[in-house]
Amino acid sequence: MNINGISLTAPPIPRQNEILTPEALDFLRELHAVAEPRRQELLQRRREARNRIARGEDPRFLPETAHIRNDDGWQVAPPAPGLEDRRVEITGPVDRKMTVNALNSGANVWLADLEDSLTPTWANVINGQLNLQDALNRRIDFTTDEGREYRLGEKLPTVVVRPRGWHLPEQHLLIDGEPISGGIVDFGLYFFHNARTLIEQGRGPYFYLPKLENHLEARLWNDIFLRAQELLGIPRGTIRATVLIETITAAFEMEEILYELREHSSGLNAGRWDYIFSLIKNFRLRGPRFVLPDRTMVTMTAPFMRAYTEQLVRACHRRGAHAIGGMSAFIPNRRDEAVNAVALEKVHTDKMREASDGFDGSWVAHPDLVPVARAVFDVVLGEQPNQLRRQRTDVVPGDRALIDLTGTQGLITEAGIRTNLEVGVRYLEAWLRGNGAVTLKNLMEDAATAEISRSQIWQWIHVHAVTDDGEIVTREWVSELLEDEFERLPRFDDDRFDDARQLFEEVALGEDFPEFLTLPAYTRHLCAGQRPAPARALQR
Repeated sequence: MNINGISLTAPPIPRQNEILTPEALDFLRELHAVAEPRRQELLQRRREARNRIARGEDPRFLPETAHIRNDDGWQVAPPAPGLEDRRVEITGPVDRKMTVNALNSGANVWLADLEDSLTPTWANVINGQLNLQDALNRRIDFTTDEGREYRLGEKLPTVVVRPRGWHLPEQHLLIDGEPISGGIVDFGLYFFHNARTLIEQGRGPYFYLPKLENHLEARLWNDIFLRAQELLGIPRGTIRATVLIETITAAFEMEEILYELREHSSGLNAGRWDYIFSLIKNFRLRGPRFVLPDRTMVTMTAPFMRAYTEQLVRACHRRGAHAIGGMSAFIPNRRDEAVNAVALEKVHTDKMREASDGFDGSWVAHPDLVPVARAVFDVVLGEQPNQLRRQRTDVVPGDRALIDLTGTQGLITEAGIRTNLEVGVRYLEAWLRGNGAVTLKNLMEDAATAEISRSQIWQWIHVHAVTDDGEIVTREWVSELLEDEFERLPRFDDDRFDDARQLFEEVALGEDFPEFLTLPAYTRHLCAGQRPAPARALQR
């Protein structure tokens, strides 16, 4: 199907014409023209940076941007309407049920996620846009087949949408045979259909920007914002964006990223799970110096993680930007109060550390955790909406501290390997069913934690890591453990579990290391009701 010169490669789904209007597609084409040549250049720049790191070059603060860091005279825009107080933010996918639950959670902000917690099938991409539009127009109330009602309350949180990152194409929308950037599709459709509605409601079009690796990628987003506002006749600076600092290279350019987005900036977020994955990915072949212990042992108290978060707060508050803390992935288990008590205490401790460090708010993954996080930040903030006045001048920026893993406590254990194997396979199985966020062992797992699981396995095998009981981590041994874990897994669909296992073996035990767990080819086949061989579905 061809609509206004844009080829649609997926079969149509109900109501998609409400989103893919000729005017909206013209808007996407305009943004694509701005983004695509530079996006490809920036992706090549990423590859070059990874190659330099692989050859032994450690990233450092950029000498060519020292004038930005040393200039005390610039600030980002003041907090936008609805973003003054962000003490509790809830995250989650944009399916209909989760949308209502998030909007009724009592959080200050809802991160409406079109990225890591969303399998990018065509149905999910379009239905996500429809759900957001329906929610903003209060048309999202519904009743399930079982008779359970979902209704919006009166007071709703501010909506902040997370589009896909620069590395992900939207394989179902092509211009001249080439896919449009997934981020442009997600941002463009939401902005085109909802920006004026949001402004009329006293808020604005706000975004979380994922997976940025340097300040030039932020500059491209800023140019997209300028063009989008110009095309719709919306005042410059109406858009606001919070950048997730979730790649190791972006951590060396935090002030530069704020600078590039300054009239559209609303802060930075400490995306801890992707940050750990990014470190493993970039330094995976650099030897024992960059080998981390079991995932559960890499806590926010590790010195390199403390350096990252404290420098983030300092950079943000120095420039008048919000610093937002990381995800609490715990999902309450209402049938096990003992498990809940332990987990809630850990959540409380984690949020107390963030609030005490100067963060202005933090993330949770479940409505039941909103009161827990709020109670902590209420104590620290009181009647103040944020901690922007707390400058953290006691923090001295240090680029070497960001990649100094020597003080990280913990071990590599067989139990940790088994956990990674189970999480990896079970998450991929859910992903292939179209569910990008899944609860496993009372934790919300999304693409970020699945990335850690498979990248740790890959790295441990290739550096011949040794477990706490002296076992060398080999491909053969891990394959045996995978066979054992696979037999234990609950089955919903044998075909999907077989696919998930094969995919996990490709990305965790194979010789090659795919940069991301992105499977756009597989999702194209799923849209057509087909089931291809998983090995052919991977995007290298």
